[in-house]
Amino acid sequence: METGDRLPIRGGETLASAMKQERRWRSHHPKSSSSSSASQSSRAPLVMGFLSCLAWLYVAGRLWQDAENRLLLSDLLQKNSGHLPKVLTVEDKLLNLGCKEIGRKTVEAEMDLTLAKSQGYLRGNVTSSEKKLLAVVGVYTGFGSRIKRNIFRGSWMPRGDALRKLEEKGVVIRFVIGRSANRGDSLDRNIDDENRQTKDFLILESHEEAAEELPRKAKFFFSSAVESWDAEFYVKVDDNINLDLDGLIEILEKRRGGHGLYMGCMKSGGVISEEGRQWYEPEWWKFGEAKSYFRHAAGSLIILSNNLARYININSASLQTYAHDDTSVGSWIIGLDATYVDDDHLCCSSSRQEKVCSMA
Repeated sequence: METGDRLPIRGGETLASAMKQERRWRSHHPKSSSSSSASQSSRAPLVMGFLSCLAWLYVAGRLWQDAENRLLLSDLLQKNSGHLPKVLTVEDKLLNLGCKEIGRKTVEAEMDLTLAKSQGYLRGNVTSSEKKLLAVVGVYTGFGSRIKRNIFRGSWMPRGDALRKLEEKGVVIRFVIGRSANRGDSLDRNIDDENRQTKDFLILESHEEAAEELPRKAKFFFSSAVESWDAEFYVKVDDNINLDLDGLIEILEKRRGGHGLYMGCMKSGGVISEEGRQWYEPEWWKFGEAKSYFRHAAGSLIILSNNLARYININSASLQTYAHDDTSVGSWIIGLDATYVDDDHLCCSSSRQEKVCSMA
């Protein structure tokens, strides 16, 4: 109760008498009490309404601000839509780097190379038959065969100016030899000195001269000969035969322009599987239960046309070699579209009998 609504307690009055008086006073003044209660109850809605207005203003302000932000972002996106970065593809990057044309040419070159390998030569490296030599003849020799070489030079093989004139007619003849296992030793120096005098060697710089390396020597010979001379035929000759050079030239002239020719004295024979025996073949198991070699030209005289020799040159790194050079060459040719020419005149024996070669 507020002080203004109560009766004052006068001096000498007890608390009980004062309370009685107040009850009597309240019973005679009821409006004063109810007005005080009504004034208190009327303030609550006003406060709640004021707080609601504040909350509404806050929410409305946030919504307006969000709407303004969205509108601003929308305008920025519309203005910059034409300047968005493009997602670059691989072709775009190659084009920017100037590599697209190079890449196209690289693919074309790879296709040409694949075609060239399948045909045995490189496209664009083939000249007309009129510009080619007839033959490159490689005579196998070794470090200790100088006497044999001198015998050949004095018999069927021209020397000096005669050798040069033969080359002008389209036939190149070279002794074929590799390098010593000890590079630069007296063996190599002796060959270099001899070659400076005679100029009739084809030295296989990447080949190590050894009897067990003869199959690999065949790869190096045909590859080096193809890279050094462009000829119709490439002829491998052993140094234990005498060659009828005119007879060989006559046979090759008749075959000039031939494609895929594999010429020689064709033979086959049993595969020796017992280690320690002469002609032992470590890869004997690859030749089947019959243990027989496929048909191949005998090693004394092997003739390959231009594209077959180029095939060996291009694929030399992946060509399998066997124990003997003649069977190795035969294995390289057997899977190709080659024409086998089995000519008895190319079979070397102790008696000449109209053959182009005979045992020395």
